[in-house]
Amino acid sequence: MRDLHYVTFETAGGVCGIAWSGAGIARFQLPARSAEGAERMMRRRAPGAVPGLPTPEVAEAVAAAKRYFEGKATDFTQLMLDLDGQDAFFQRVYAAARRIHWGQTTTYGALARELGGGPETARDVGQAMAANPIPLIVPCHRVLAAGGKIGGFSAPGGAAAKIRMLGLEGVVVAPPAGAQQASFRF
Repeated sequence: MRDLHYVTFETAGGVCGIAWSGAGIARFQLPARSAEGAERMMRRRAPGAVPGLPTPEVAEAVAAAKRYFEGKATDFTQLMLDLDGQDAFFQRVYAAARRIHWGQTTTYGALARELGGGPETARDVGQAMAANPIPLIVPCHRVLAAGGKIGGFSAPGGAAAKIRMLGLEGVVVAPPAGAQQASFRF
């Protein structure tokens, strides 16, 4: 069993959390409205993790997340990840998603094709995105449904949060009809 540590921190979008091991960043919590909410979600996402002093790399990830939620172009690709326990296919999906840069989007189907799969693999890509333990750093918000539709987003705030995150990057996507889920502030 790996030792996990975590810290929560304030951003312009709310309070985020990050957990890490000696191998790299293992979990990321998108903004919550309060420190207590972020702490609760972080403990749920990283069971057994204990509060810790960030390593230099984690401190850089925290600084980058703060820049991101200020709307500044941010690149997380240099950060080491700990995807221990993740399915090998999901790890391939996450590696492909990390190549989607600031202000760019792709679709579940395009990622499936990039990985050598057909249309049926797009559903598997969607499942990987829904299970993403490190959102933002593995930019699942940049993956859209067919036709450029917003698609799902399992983070707090759902599709509205995904739209706001893309908006920070200058990407405009229309909300799905009837979407009224609460979202984090920024």
